[in-house]
Amino acid sequence: MKVTLTRGATAVDQAAQIWAETTAARDGETTVPGLELARPVIQSVLDGSPRSFLLMAYAPETTDAVGFAAVGPVDATVAELRYLGVRPSAWGGGVARSLLAELPTRASELGFEGLRLSVYVDNVRAVELYERMAWIADGEAVPHPRSGRLEQRYVLGLS
Repeated sequence: MKVTLTRGATAVDQAAQIWAETTAARDGETTVPGLELARPVIQSVLDGSPRSFLLMAYAPETTDAVGFAAVGPVDATVAELRYLGVRPSAWGGGVARSLLAELPTRASELGFEGLRLSVYVDNVRAVELYERMAWIADGEAVPHPRSGRLEQRYVLGLS
């Protein structure tokens, strides 16, 4: 799996399409949102700071994006994994694991000392993956402000 760090417009569109497909599949929706709705979600992360970035995962021997991680700073030392998405056709193929394995190195190179993320507690596959990858639950799960679904924050030290 090839994983690259980028901020480019092409990658934003690829990540936005993956995000739209992933969230529709995760939530059991039959309609995938178009790029006009999905692009601002990803672009907002990059627009938040010059230290924000995308990690893109590509299928071997192709230029087909199969996953992404959108990351932005919380403060000078902590970055937040705002979105992680894997094309549903690639679920179970190790794409998320590859992105999560690369994330600490890339964040450290940019001067971050820790990472955090929030995940819906009913997204059992994601929760299990984060815990296998050494992320630690931080505090109690709280309702998401929009959906009301419980979210758990996780942290990962980079030292």
